[in-house]
Order: sequence, then C-alpha cells, then structure tokens
Amino acid sequence: MNQTRTTTRPIDPGTLSHESWKIFQIMAEFVAGFEQLSAISPSVTVFGSARFTPENPYYQLTEQIGRDLSEAGFAVVSGGGPGIMEAANKGAYAGPSPSVGLNIRLAHEQHANPYQDISLEFRHFFARKVMFVKHASAYVVLPGGFGTLDELAEILTLVQTGKTRKIPIILVGSPFWQGLLDWFHSSLLNAAHTIEAQDLALISLVDDSKAVVDTIFDYYEHRSFEPSVQEQSMLLQL
Repeated sequence: MNQTRTTTRPIDPGTLSHESWKIFQIMAEFVAGFEQLSAISPSVTVFGSARFTPENPYYQLTEQIGRDLSEAGFAVVSGGGPGIMEAANKGAYAGPSPSVGLNIRLAHEQHANPYQDISLEFRHFFARKVMFVKHASAYVVLPGGFGTLDELAEILTLVQTGKTRKIPIILVGSPFWQGLLDWFHSSLLNAAHTIEAQDLALISLVDDSKAVVDTIFDYYEHRSFEPSVQEQSMLLQL
C-alpha cells in the first residue's frame, strides 16, 4: 500500500519576508477601519448583489431603504461597489447621515460607487468582513449571489456562536428568500437537526423600507444602540 509522507522543504527567505510584510498591510487595514468607523454609530450594514442595475426593482427599493435609514439617524454601510451597494449608498448620500463604502479590490464587478461620504479600500475579505460586523446595529440583506450568501452565513454564524452581539438580521424580498428559509426549516431544523428553532428566530423577513426601519426600532425599543460592556468585550474577540 502506497503512503504519502509529508516532508519539509527549505523556506525561501524572500517568500518569508513577503509574508511577514503582509502582516503589516493587514494591520493597516484594521487600524484605518477602526479609526474611520468608530464614530458612525448607530449604523446599519446593507448587503446585496453587485449586478442589479438602477432599473431593477430591488435597486430602487434599496435606494429607498438607504434614504429612510439615513433620515432615521443611521449611517449606512455597504460594500462600496455597484448594484445594491450603490443603491444603499445613493439613498443614504441623499439623507443627513453618513454613507459609508467598504470597497474591495477585485478583478471584475467591483468599482467604487460615487455616493460615499467615507470610503475605505481593502485587499483582504476577512478584514473587510470584520468592519461590516463590528460597528453595525443591524444587518439588512437584499437579494444577491454567492458573496451575499457568504455574508449572510457569516453573520448568522457569528451571532449563533456568540462571537458577536445579537442584532436584527433582516432579509428583504419574500419572493427571493422564502424558498431558502423553507429549506432551513425543513432540512436544517426538522430533518438534519443541524440548527435549532432559536437560530431561525434570528432572521426577520420583510418586503418594504418602512418594515426595515420599524423592525430595527422595535428591537431597540428597550435597549441602547450602543453595545453593553459585555457586548464590547465580545466584539474585541471578533
């Protein structure tokens, strides 16, 4: 029977030096993000597809959501690119609260939209993801593709496992999301028992901008938008 043996090889000093310097680049992204975003509370992070054009109904709905959130006193944070991200920033940019874009360098699809009061650029997805989560008072998720599903799964996992504080996770668009939620219930909860009923309770499903704003204010009716001391300690371990 053939066996594969793990062997060690000499590390090229040039490669090691390059990897070491990457650490400082990553640190710089975190420092810039913390400094720029620490003063924008309360804020709402909006996720969704980069591919929707201004003629798409979800683009138009997101623009209204961004404007209504801004009028309600929330900074609006998006990925800074086109599509749903642009719509969220465009709506917020027309309102009184900051419009924030956390841009990522990609080979295609991503380019910074012009509706940003605060614009940051990231090379690393993981640093950018921390910024989406750390300062948010709610998450609003519009229809999207793999990137949006990745972000939704990430925030659900972080809340479920107690790595970040429990805040509203609002899906917008019943026609798009209901099938996925049904699958969560039938397959993950009832058939495989890989989640619990309380995990599904983390999610709200709405269809209009007013419901987004109302859901957030209903959640915070008897609590502060600012993290508690315990939640601040939790966020340090994010």
